[in-house]
Amino acid sequence: MISNPPHKGRGATGNPNGRYNLESREAFDDGWDYFDDETPLRTEVSLENARTIISRNQSPDIPFEQSLNPYRGCEHGCIYCFAHPTHAYLGLSPGLDFETKLTAKPEAAELLRKALQSRKYRCTPIALGANTDPYQPIERRYRITREILEVLSEFRHPCTITTKSAMVERDIDLLAPMAESNLVQVNLSLTTLKPELSRTLEPRASSPQRRLQTIARLHENKIPVNVMVAPVIPVLTDSELESILKAASETGAQSAEYILIRLPLEVSELFEEWLNTHVPNQAKHVLNRIRDCRSGRANDPRFGTRLRGEGVYADLIAQRFRIATRRLGLDTGMPALDCSRFKSGPIQMDLF
Repeated sequence: MISNPPHKGRGATGNPNGRYNLESREAFDDGWDYFDDETPLRTEVSLENARTIISRNQSPDIPFEQSLNPYRGCEHGCIYCFAHPTHAYLGLSPGLDFETKLTAKPEAAELLRKALQSRKYRCTPIALGANTDPYQPIERRYRITREILEVLSEFRHPCTITTKSAMVERDIDLLAPMAESNLVQVNLSLTTLKPELSRTLEPRASSPQRRLQTIARLHENKIPVNVMVAPVIPVLTDSELESILKAASETGAQSAEYILIRLPLEVSELFEEWLNTHVPNQAKHVLNRIRDCRSGRANDPRFGTRLRGEGVYADLIAQRFRIATRRLGLDTGMPALDCSRFKSGPIQMDLF
């Protein structure tokens, strides 16, 4: 067996078969010289003719009832992303396919408009970016997230945005008026402050320093920001917990949350291969610590423990987080968004 070389600008080092594929392939060293194909992997985007756009959530440990994802797959290529396994439903690999073979939903804004106009619709905040980043690089071309925000602002509908991209600054002209009416909050994800680690861990996301600048820019425009230290990776990034929170506080974040890394389904194999490729001396230590927090497994899907873990190591991270957020004033949480302003017909923005 031969290992897969890393691809420049990509997170996954391999393209394992999805769990629903009927065939499987393995690389095998047959004795011939092995030449690395250095041709860069190009991003391919297909268009989806979706029939609905709002997803409903009933998970008791998720703080939203509705979410909306304009894209399937994510070009950011974050190796730890829990959404990798969703590509298996498309008959694609949760590995490199997840970050190179993407799907866009160009009719998302119009579908959203129709949903909001329904007499049966009940307004609760919609989460953008619950599965894949709404501001991943292909948003520059497709602008679907922008169109969705335009609809939400017209209807005075509250939303949250979760991203690790500085591209969110592009839409400040929409977000600032919405924030003034308590209709939007931004969750900015920070995993590490080390640029060299970020380049392999989350290769096409904005750099850590650029994300801090984005927090500052949003704060200047009075758009509330919650920093997400997500995921916290034992051994690899957990030592940065306090410094990440301090940097976020100094640049204008109002509150903070964290999520301990979880490795569902194919993510476990992908992450282990990434560790052995990029930090082989730490790979075993990292995996053992993760299992310490997950009842001896790579993933524990139980509600209530899947986001924080359990055990001595997980409890220590939780305690450090509580102390740091209390000291920095990041422990108050975000105020509830205002659903009372929602109207089932579009509202002109000059009435805000």
